[in-house]
Amino acid sequence: MKALVSICLISVLASPAFADYRSGVEAYQQGNDVTALQEFWTLAQQGHTGAQFNLGVLYARGRGVIQDFTQSARWYRLAAEHGHALAQCNLGVLYEEGTGVARNDEEASRWYRLAAEQGNAGGQNNLGRLYEEGRGVPRSSHEARIWYHKAAAQGNAQAQANLIRLSAGASSGQTNSKSNRTASRE
Repeated sequence: MKALVSICLISVLASPAFADYRSGVEAYQQGNDVTALQEFWTLAQQGHTGAQFNLGVLYARGRGVIQDFTQSARWYRLAAEHGHALAQCNLGVLYEEGTGVARNDEEASRWYRLAAEQGNAGGQNNLGRLYEEGRGVPRSSHEARIWYHKAAAQGNAQAQANLIRLSAGASSGQTNSKSNRTASRE
C-alpha cells in the first residue's frame, strides 16, 4: 500500500500540470506576472483550483492583468466551490466589502465559515468578527471568541488582538472591521 501511495504521489509531482503550476508560482514569486498568468491560465481552464485561486489573486492585485475585482471574484468562486479554503476566505472578503460582487454579509459569512471549517485562520478570524458585530450571522460574543481562539491558536495576529480586545471588555461598536479583516494569500 505504501508503495502504491508513493507511486501515485511521484506521478502527480512529475505530471506536466504540477510542473506548470510550480512554474507559475515561481514566476509570481519572482515578479514575472506575465509568465505566472500564462502558466495559471491553462490550468485554471482545466479546473486546477490552485491555478484558479492564483488567477483571482492576479486580478485582485492587478498583476499581469488590469485590476478587475469582478474577474477576481469569478476565479475565486470557481476554486472556492471546489473546496479551496484560501479562495473561500478571499471570496468572503469580496462579499463583505462589496468589491467585484454585491455586498452581502450573509454570503461573506457563508464563505468564511467554509474556509474556517477547513482550518483557515483568516476565515476563522473573519467569521469571529462577523459574529461579534452581528453581520450576516446572529450577534454572539461566545461564537466570536470560539472562532478567534481557533485562529489565534494558529498564530493569526489579528485574532490574537481581537481576543485581547474582547477580554478587555471593548464593545463591538469599537471594532474597526476593515483593519480586523484577514485576506488569505498563497
